[in-house]
Amino acid sequence: MMVQSAVRIAVLAPQVADQIAAGEVVERPASVVKELVENALDAGARAIRVEIEDGGKSLIRVSDDGEGMARPDAELALSRHATSKIREAADLIGVGTFGFRGEALPAIASVSRFELETSPDGATGTRLRLVGGKREGVDDAVRQRGTTVTVRALFFNMPARRKFLRAQSTETRAVAEAVTLLALTRPETAFTLSSDERTLIDVRPAASAIERVGALWGGALADTLLPIAHREGPLEVRGFAQRPAQAKPSGRKGHVFVRGRPIRDPFILRAAEAGYRSTLAPDDRPSLILFLDLPGDAVDVNVHPSKLEVRFRDKFFVEKVVEEAVRGALGPLAAAAPLGAGDSGLGTGVSWNGTSVPMDLFSGDSRVPSPEPLTPPLLQVFDTYILFQSDSGVAIVDQHSAHERVLYERVMRQLTGDGATAQRLLLPLTLDFSGPELEAIEAHRELLRRVGFEVEPFSGRSVVVHTAPNPHPRFDAARCFQELVADLAGGRFGALANRLERFAATFACRAAIKAGQRLELEEMRELVLRLLGATLPAHDVHGRPTVVQLPRGELERRFGRS
Repeated sequence: MMVQSAVRIAVLAPQVADQIAAGEVVERPASVVKELVENALDAGARAIRVEIEDGGKSLIRVSDDGEGMARPDAELALSRHATSKIREAADLIGVGTFGFRGEALPAIASVSRFELETSPDGATGTRLRLVGGKREGVDDAVRQRGTTVTVRALFFNMPARRKFLRAQSTETRAVAEAVTLLALTRPETAFTLSSDERTLIDVRPAASAIERVGALWGGALADTLLPIAHREGPLEVRGFAQRPAQAKPSGRKGHVFVRGRPIRDPFILRAAEAGYRSTLAPDDRPSLILFLDLPGDAVDVNVHPSKLEVRFRDKFFVEKVVEEAVRGALGPLAAAAPLGAGDSGLGTGVSWNGTSVPMDLFSGDSRVPSPEPLTPPLLQVFDTYILFQSDSGVAIVDQHSAHERVLYERVMRQLTGDGATAQRLLLPLTLDFSGPELEAIEAHRELLRRVGFEVEPFSGRSVVVHTAPNPHPRFDAARCFQELVADLAGGRFGALANRLERFAATFACRAAIKAGQRLELEEMRELVLRLLGATLPAHDVHGRPTVVQLPRGELERRFGRS
């Protein structure tokens, strides 16, 4: 006689299923705030107020002035799998709203003492109360058009989950971060966040994205950001990239938004940082705020319960375009850091003796124009800085940093091409080096040849240098070669992307004109023109500015003319 085994599979009770769903959507108070604020934005809210107590563990209240709900819709909104956003599976492709799962409200209600108050017209309103997902009552309510959701005692019926919530200050910071990111996506909407009756965020509707950035994080950060505007094929990249000179090792903002939705994607941020190659100090991390817009069928936004991750159909294409977008933002000389208030860039050209010279006229050494038509009024001060008039103020060029940028880009072309023209030395240089330095010479022999140094071993620790480059009249070949080899042996510029970039940066640093060297007018003119023709003219290979701009408006303000 066979004994039938006990049934081990059972259908979960609805309350248990709701709590499991809540575990996917509601990780902490910030998750609740994110879901409720997204619902408010989808409802067309122009003003959203968030209140929390005890980091959101005791109270979360989100109020909006968006499109409220009539009673039948309000009751359905608290049912599992109910949503106004989709009707069939195909609607998940390219969904243009924040919320669409149809799980958030019932999931939140199942783990809290929950109240929903809503009115579609400011006359008839509805108040629904639930405790642990169980309906407690439905009443009439008087309120203006919009919706208020109040969540009390989050996870009161799941003590194990509640125990794992963090300290009040930690949960409060997470809520503030969630509100901040959503406020960035909608500059036209007012946001307020208060914690235990203390206002943390209070931003009015903004006319632009950069105005909203300044309102959230302060004008000091906003003033260091450059606008990004780039499109390739179906992908548009907008946002802001920080000037390399203002990037710091810590405290950076790095945020990515796809189709208006904040997401986590370290690969996109890494691609954006690749756009900074040869402009950053080794440990610095720039702030980046990136908005990516592409067709709905090119990205899957339904791969994460909280919609914090997406999957791109062509990930490598997206990363390539993001890198190009950032590099394009850093490219114009307008990316130069400003001095003082007013216009923050050099505009589109430089003005010499009243003649405007477009910056895009120069793209490389071979296209520097003939000197005859212009006599630029250039001034060297402290034997280090070159001053000239731009079309929006006064530009101040650091001659060493500028020449370093020019040489770096020239050397990169030489290393990937036929090499540089070198001059044979009348008296070859015999120089002594340490063991590690001799190894560095041998390892970089071909690269040294390509920049103009032809070297061969001599005896013991000595080498003979037969040829050398001639980047400027004051070039000291022996000193440059010794410093270059010492840097190569010591591994300088290790943060650059590849061996060629590291070598080019090291050579440019050692071969460039030095601070304190007096230049002739023609030398200054040629340096400025070649800087204007560089791909990334505003920063040297250390991340320092090559040019700073004193805007005309700041001059007029200082002299009482405005």
